[in-house]
Amino acid sequence: EKNLALVSPFSFDTFSFATRQSCYPYYIIMASEKTAWQHAKPFVNGGLSGMMSTAVIQPIDMVKVRLQLGDAGGPFGVASNMIKTQGFGSLYKGLSAGLLRQATYTTARLGIYNNLSQMAVEHNGGGVVPLWQKAACGLAAGGLGALVGTPADLCLLRMQADSSLPADQRRNYKGVGDALIRIVREEGIGGLFTGATPTVVRAMALNMGMLATNDQAKEMLVHVGLEKGSQGNVLGGAMLAGFAASACSLPFDYVKTQLQKMRPDANGKMPYTGAIDCAIKTLAEGGPFKFYTGFPTYLVRIAPHATLTLVFVAALPKWQANMGL
Repeated sequence: EKNLALVSPFSFDTFSFATRQSCYPYYIIMASEKTAWQHAKPFVNGGLSGMMSTAVIQPIDMVKVRLQLGDAGGPFGVASNMIKTQGFGSLYKGLSAGLLRQATYTTARLGIYNNLSQMAVEHNGGGVVPLWQKAACGLAAGGLGALVGTPADLCLLRMQADSSLPADQRRNYKGVGDALIRIVREEGIGGLFTGATPTVVRAMALNMGMLATNDQAKEMLVHVGLEKGSQGNVLGGAMLAGFAASACSLPFDYVKTQLQKMRPDANGKMPYTGAIDCAIKTLAEGGPFKFYTGFPTYLVRIAPHATLTLVFVAALPKWQANMGL
């Protein structure tokens, strides 16, 4: 039992639902024997994996936002124009906010998902956890994580959108710290949670698709011959999870983007009164496919980020084990 306790803290990043189920008797004993590091590990590894993925994906995310805000020319045209007019560094505008967002949002959502999924295993007595319960865990983890990450997400979007505005309307934040301070000063504490409702709903949809699909896909891939925990199993589950996350979340992401970047008109009136008003007006003006504006770019951004996050979160415990952590 002592050796088994050293092998696994039974964290989300190391073990899937299937693994927890097969080791259920030991899980109950070991849950109370976890060290502080083992309790913190899912949260730490979740944040690290998200930050590593963001550093890779940031330029694609920047192009996605510009397309949603109306820039023409397709993803390659937008990227090329940005580099020509603003320099290569413009593709990394808002990186500091993006990293802060992952350090808050992804740390919370993956850590919470780990705890909820362990509770689901206990609830089912170590048996098979139904897909709907996995989806429920993803919904809850995504929503709670998004509440923590909304201020950083707001800063990221505004910093990315700034250069697309007329010069006299730009906020010109110097960095994520300056953005946070000015938002509180100019809009109050509540300003940090502008667009929180669509942000939370989007995160719930994304994480339901991403986390539930990842666990379910890895279990299914075992049945077609990809050994549990193998590179093919981890990568295959992560890639399917990335597509599901993109398809589920883009409509909510579109509404969130419109709300977070809106500014009052000359009469001081905002274009939308809230998420539902934005969704209704968007549907009336552009039809249902308007919500999928920039889907190819969104897929290229979200799917690799989700895939990399899940791959990193599976690899980090192995690297840490080699270092004796």
